[in-house]
Amino acid sequence: MFESLSLRLQKTLDRLGRSGKLSEADVTEVMREVRMALLEADVALPVVKDFVGRVKERAVGAEVSKALKPGQMVVKIVHEELIITLGAPGRLNFSGSSKPHVIMLVGLQGSGKTTTAAKLATYLRKDGKPPFLVAADIYRPAAVDQLMTLAKQINVGIHQQGTNARPADICENGVKAAKEAGASVVILDTAGRLQIDERLMDELREIKKRTNPAEILLVADAMTGQEAVNIANGFNESVGITGLILTKIDGDARGGAAISMRAVTNVPIKFLGTSEKIDGFEVFHPDRLADRILGMGDMMSLIEKAEEAYDEEEAERLQRKMMKNQFTLQDFLEQLQKIRKMGPLGQIMGMIPGVNKMQMQGAFNQEDAEKRLSRVEAIINSMTRKERENPKILNASRRKRIAVGSGVEVRDVNEVIKQFQQMQELMGQLRKGRMPNIPGLSNLNKR
Repeated sequence: MFESLSLRLQKTLDRLGRSGKLSEADVTEVMREVRMALLEADVALPVVKDFVGRVKERAVGAEVSKALKPGQMVVKIVHEELIITLGAPGRLNFSGSSKPHVIMLVGLQGSGKTTTAAKLATYLRKDGKPPFLVAADIYRPAAVDQLMTLAKQINVGIHQQGTNARPADICENGVKAAKEAGASVVILDTAGRLQIDERLMDELREIKKRTNPAEILLVADAMTGQEAVNIANGFNESVGITGLILTKIDGDARGGAAISMRAVTNVPIKFLGTSEKIDGFEVFHPDRLADRILGMGDMMSLIEKAEEAYDEEEAERLQRKMMKNQFTLQDFLEQLQKIRKMGPLGQIMGMIPGVNKMQMQGAFNQEDAEKRLSRVEAIINSMTRKERENPKILNASRRKRIAVGSGVEVRDVNEVIKQFQQMQELMGQLRKGRMPNIPGLSNLNKR
């Protein structure tokens, strides 16, 4: 979502970071570029003015003039002020609330509330807080059925009374049902409208009064643009939201509305919906997002995603297989599938420092890389278990069958097998304590 803003800011600040000396005119010129980048990314004008003003004030002050590398110091200031603008880390606050703690989800129709309710429930269960869902959206066709299907899919308790009961009654009864079920947290999936209206707000205020929620979270579509700021303000003034959940951040929105909503409402962004999958949901960390926007990567989020996909025992098992040269195409397929579970490849690569700069230079194409991964996965899936375990039996007729089954050319199958054999050779050389035969380094083996 922040890709275009990220690339623009990186380009501007890279130029500044190379400066040995820095004049006020240099700072003014760069801040003009930063201002344009933020405005083009849909950040609200008052927020842009405040941000640029704070950075400029610090950038022409003593902390920069006395620095050994003034340009790099300005980049540091932009990073720090961006974190301040993005706000505090996302944390649910249940202080002063008794179990089951109530989380009320609000938002316009189409923002993704129902799916977000299931994602939040999955997150809470991982966090050791048994969740419970309440289907209170009686207006949107099939909303109740959708939440019931999701609840069954993630194996979470749910309360519903169809579409004829009043939403406030459903929510109050749902909290009682959650308590009887021994749930720690109950999530209310309330109704939305195509636009803010007084009837919707009256309904939400009644639900709030009767359930006393610990958190009222606005679920906002990050692709809404500047209108998202007015929506956030409307809900905040009417029911008093305590946090934001931004959905569809993997889309092609320019990202500025997210920054604006946080700054204008003064409520924290608590979670990000990163994909359509149930596990495409993460806690908001302003410092990590600032790192990603400025091209510094996000290694902490990458490590956390890897820890969810892999366990220590599995890693040790793979290491033993590699050392014994027993790593097969079946193992390779399983590792590919684990990588895919971590999220879209572009999102994962974006967490690695320097990848955005590679994109700017055209050295890395996320879409091509995703297609190549899908092609390799399809090729291995078209093999029998025996073929994956022993690629040596893959004669010409078998390779032709695999190519037809995976919708590729025989040369593509040959390429995958060749690359796998090369990988096995490298592992074999490492196992024998030799330097692998990498072009340009092979002469080191002779020393």
